[in-house]
Amino acid sequence: MNKAPTADPAAPVSEDHLPAGRLHGLLRRTRREYAAGHDRPLGGYLAAMAGFAGYTAAWATAVRLRGRPLPDRPEPWDVALTSIATFRLSRLLTKASVTSPLRAPFTRYVAPQGPAELHEEAKPEGGRHTAGELATCPFCMSVWVASTLTAGQLLWPRATRTAMGALAALAGADALQLAYGRLIDKTTGD
Repeated sequence: MNKAPTADPAAPVSEDHLPAGRLHGLLRRTRREYAAGHDRPLGGYLAAMAGFAGYTAAWATAVRLRGRPLPDRPEPWDVALTSIATFRLSRLLTKASVTSPLRAPFTRYVAPQGPAELHEEAKPEGGRHTAGELATCPFCMSVWVASTLTAGQLLWPRATRTAMGALAALAGADALQLAYGRLIDKTTGD
């Protein structure tokens, strides 16, 4: 009767046979196949998703510890106010000239982009690329801002609504400034 050979317990175990090695290999293949020859920072995106999950979990824990009941549904006025405030704060953080020092460690200046806004690109190296993409993308930033404002409404409703009202007024003022500029251009022929 032939016995199957048994592994030598003293022999080194191949890294590919360990669960972590198999997972690492799977992730490496997935990244290579997904990227299709492009440099896509999936690891950075995964870290950003984990960071966002931790961020929202911390807010949810704070809300729960506060003991305030959650509303059955958001009021339409709060949704509108949150939308406008999220829009304005996201653009302020990701595009405004005045906030460029916050983005500078992760981005590089390219050119002006509209009134008081900048076009910047994410720095290509390591984790800075993902942070740079987040720091220059108002759509990406709006997820973080909306979550923060929603948590703020649950924890400090009066103060948060006051701040959101100011951001909404700023968005309205911006729209009026742009409309006025277009009207002047139209009437003067510039």
